[in-house]
Amino acid sequence: MELSQLLPKVEENVTLAPFTTFKIGGPAQYLFRAKTTEDVKEAIGAATKIGMPFFILAGGSNVLVSDEGFNGLVILMENMEWTIENATATAGAGVSVSTLVKETGNRGLSGLEWAGGLPGSVGGAVRGNAGAFGGETKDSVVSVGILDENKEVRTLSNKECEFGYRTSIFKKKNLIVLSATFELKEGNKEEIERVAVSNIEHREKYHPLEYPNAGSMFKNSDLKNVPPEVQEQFKDAIKVDPFPVLPTAALIAEAGIQGMKEGSAQVSEKHPNYIVNLGGAKADDVLTLVKKVKSMIKDKYGVELEEEVQYIS
Repeated sequence: MELSQLLPKVEENVTLAPFTTFKIGGPAQYLFRAKTTEDVKEAIGAATKIGMPFFILAGGSNVLVSDEGFNGLVILMENMEWTIENATATAGAGVSVSTLVKETGNRGLSGLEWAGGLPGSVGGAVRGNAGAFGGETKDSVVSVGILDENKEVRTLSNKECEFGYRTSIFKKKNLIVLSATFELKEGNKEEIERVAVSNIEHREKYHPLEYPNAGSMFKNSDLKNVPPEVQEQFKDAIKVDPFPVLPTAALIAEAGIQGMKEGSAQVSEKHPNYIVNLGGAKADDVLTLVKKVKSMIKDKYGVELEEEVQYIS
């Protein structure tokens, strides 16, 4: 049976590059725009019925799609609904983080201002426990609406999400984020907006937002995995985020790798932990560059870098 018979609104052979912040990637065999939980259930049910692989895409940050694209069904999360009652905000997985930061800030609710300027969607932020400027998604999430392996809608508590450094249960199990509920605090509206705007301005000044990118390419390194002599060399760069880490940006900058190119992909000259698309970059260019950077850092400092960006093929 054809997928189009089970899912009448499905689109065929859709280039994925425009749906990602990297602006890289070949076509999805099929693409379906899910605007409701029922849409998500219907799409997954149809793909499962005919044994077709599927992938969930929301804001499109933190992902690198292969040049060949995805041979299966891409479910595009377009559930943009959000509600704010008292100090509780609930948002669909497709809501942009920037929208949530703005709308909660406008109501004088504190807890998300650290995410000012953070790219991507609520679903992606929850899945990867996104964090910046000392804050993390897990800090204010009280529950997450999910679709489990049996296509049942359930709610997980913060603890059940198993949040860790840039990870969660959603990266380990076949659970799909549908929505998230955040418990915030009443605060000073002007101060909340000042912090959020300050974080946005910091990103604009120090991050290469003028070029398509996927966000931070590598996770920062847990100090436990950094040789003592390297810790001593970089002692002034060590951060607590949320535990002691050595920023990858410091390693790459000191190694003199900034500006290195592969095709039209480049290690950003503005922020060392970004790889940017200078125009027409291929996924293979990025992968080759990632491999080179990891090899050079391993050889020079004995540190094994781990990608933060997910590769989809």
